[in-house]
Amino acid sequence: MALLDLFIASSIPVLKVLLVTALGSILALAHINILGEDTRKHMNNIVFFVFNPALVGSNLAKTITYESLIKLWFMPLNILITFIIGSALGWGVIQITRAPPHLRGLVLGCCAAGNLGNMLLIIIPAACKEKGSPFGDPDACHQYGMAYASLSMAVGAIYLWSYVYNIVRISSSKSSKEDKTNDSLESSSETPISQLQSYEEPLLSSKEFVVSDDHAHQFALPCTRFEGKAQVPTIDKVKQQFGMLLKKVNLKRLFAPSTTGALVGFIVGLVPQIRMSMIGDRAPLRVIQDSISLLGDGAIPSLTLIMGGNLLKGLRRSGVQKSIIAGIIVVRYIALPLIGITIVKGALFFGLVEANPLYQFILLLQFALPPAMNIGTITQLFGAGESECSVIMLWTYALASISLTLWSTLFMWLVA
Repeated sequence: MALLDLFIASSIPVLKVLLVTALGSILALAHINILGEDTRKHMNNIVFFVFNPALVGSNLAKTITYESLIKLWFMPLNILITFIIGSALGWGVIQITRAPPHLRGLVLGCCAAGNLGNMLLIIIPAACKEKGSPFGDPDACHQYGMAYASLSMAVGAIYLWSYVYNIVRISSSKSSKEDKTNDSLESSSETPISQLQSYEEPLLSSKEFVVSDDHAHQFALPCTRFEGKAQVPTIDKVKQQFGMLLKKVNLKRLFAPSTTGALVGFIVGLVPQIRMSMIGDRAPLRVIQDSISLLGDGAIPSLTLIMGGNLLKGLRRSGVQKSIIAGIIVVRYIALPLIGITIVKGALFFGLVEANPLYQFILLLQFALPPAMNIGTITQLFGAGESECSVIMLWTYALASISLTLWSTLFMWLVA
């Protein structure tokens, strides 16, 4: 297949994303204000709670069976590898650039978590329709490609809200504690000398401080005070630590609506009785599946418009270092794709991945995607690095048009 045809087939989906994103940015301008901040917030809620779960659930229900589930086992592992390698490279970026404490969680999140749902849901259907595509029949490519992208979106959501969410939370809490400590030190340094001198007198005289024999055990050393008492069992300690961990983990965020939609799609696809009643032209409850699919069709244009409106925030000035932006770009668009080629081709060599061009293409593309847009939502929740995140998103998504086109061309050539 000619390299020019592959380049055209890979560039058309990216151009479509750019055009719709540009429209979203225009609609969000202040003098137009059709897609203002409040509108984007309400629209994002509709996409998050309605459109995305419908899209993920309907696509998985159509294509997931026991046979296909066995073939797709490597995808969750592949996504986990992208998070682990991205985190390691992000830690290197932090050490090299000496990122401030409140931005360390943001840097790790941007390097680890790619846009595993939205970008794939936009790119795959457009790539399947192109004549130079190596993926065969466009209808079959669209059906299975959307299922792969939906599974990627569901798994990515679990990793994002269980890992990146807590990384940013810990980073923001540490930076806030350091700020409070600095404030307290500054306030203590301004304490008058006369006030400090008044503290030199003892609170109690030696005569008043007399310990009776009855309460002497309360002032004993720890080693002698608890003699004869049973030690806390190890099992109870483990239960206590596990209970504290469950309290800290936000299960509502972990089981996002997209994840719930994926679970419903798995149930419908894997249970034969439910599948026969809902999936197919002769299914008695096919109207339910058709209605859910109709709702899911609104996810892709809505997500792209919102992404265009959110990128306007990055045009404002922010104190983020240029070296941090450059480091994230190098990690996401150079290091991770090269490592991804080695991993996917190695898995194919050892028989861990079947020789399916579309499946291999999606596995490779998971290493070359821009940072997840939900990282901006996470920074808004904790108020740590919100403006810096907008600048990072602006530059990474602006360069994604070039990077995704080039890497998609290479990936199609490798799997063709």
